[in-house]
Amino acid sequence: MIYFLYFAILFLIATSAVLVRNYFEFEGLSDLCYEEKPNSPFVSICIPARNEEAVIDRCVKSALKQDYENFEVLVLDDNSTDGTTEILEQFSGIIANLKHLKGAPKPDNWLGKPWACHQLSQQAKGDILVFIDADVWLEPNAIPNAAKSLESFDAITVWPQQKLVSFWEQMIVPLIYFALLTLLPTKYVERTPRWLPGPFKSTLDPKFVAGCGQFFAFNRNTYDSIQGHEGVRMKVVEDMELARTLKKDSFKLKMYHGLDSVKCRMYTNHADIWSGFQKNFLAGFGNLFEFIFMGIMHLIVFLFPVYTLIVGLLTNHNFLTWLSVTVLLLVILQRLLLNITFKWSIWTAFLHPFSVFWYQVLGLSCILKKAFGIKTNWKGRKV
Repeated sequence: MIYFLYFAILFLIATSAVLVRNYFEFEGLSDLCYEEKPNSPFVSICIPARNEEAVIDRCVKSALKQDYENFEVLVLDDNSTDGTTEILEQFSGIIANLKHLKGAPKPDNWLGKPWACHQLSQQAKGDILVFIDADVWLEPNAIPNAAKSLESFDAITVWPQQKLVSFWEQMIVPLIYFALLTLLPTKYVERTPRWLPGPFKSTLDPKFVAGCGQFFAFNRNTYDSIQGHEGVRMKVVEDMELARTLKKDSFKLKMYHGLDSVKCRMYTNHADIWSGFQKNFLAGFGNLFEFIFMGIMHLIVFLFPVYTLIVGLLTNHNFLTWLSVTVLLLVILQRLLLNITFKWSIWTAFLHPFSVFWYQVLGLSCILKKAFGIKTNWKGRKV
């Protein structure tokens, strides 16, 4: 037991170094300062929408209120069965630079979101294409600052400021950012790690990448060069595949956080969180081996110390107790830094092991569904 705790401490020291580095190096989109130019590139804000009646109003209104002159907003109604269509029809009749598109039936060899985004790209006129999800809303600085960044980069992706309201949102959603910012130095998304040996750079460099489909923007030429969403037509986690393709093809990708510029509320209840994460949790890993390996690592680092703490207290084993407390304190400190950075509730940092346990159950469920060929139902479609 002691050796597992030693390993956990070494792992947490290493990931803490990554997290602290990201605290200083991970730039915000709002940190940029755009200045209007006479010939600013035309921007197309592309929004795929399927059964989004609860959020589409806020998303579209925020997209239309940008401090930028030269843009259009396109919303593709992907065969919605709720009130999304009626809401969009009310908008499109009175707003000139808003286009309400009717989605074509999805072909069998496409997944829903890539198909919707592909159709949007076909209708968009912009020199810059910005894809945002319907549960995202933008501050007025988002599009101008994105345009400024795309003067230097071929594509950018933004991790929104997640708005967490319910108990389960606060428990589950932050772990996406926790994994990202403790395992990946964000600078390596835009440049190759200098310490990578030369012969391995072409193979390993695309591993140092991440993308967030909630906000992904491209210069049009770059998007066309990688075949856009057509190139990821059957990928559940299409954003990660787009990011990998960009880096593999030597395009310059920049990653930002969305504090004070891009905001999102992904889910509002536990049922939606479970279904939403179940459809893409396993797909987000390179393969099943990596998925199981990371699951075991999380068991050792985040859950095993809870067990050893209980054992230490029950057996009066002081060294085991204090070693377990040390591990758990490191975990809590990491979460506290993350929560403070993204303006989330502090108290969830102390429940981090319980959040990890939830993901362990989710992971087991994903493996069983894959083994039995069971697909997840998401917005009326099997994924």
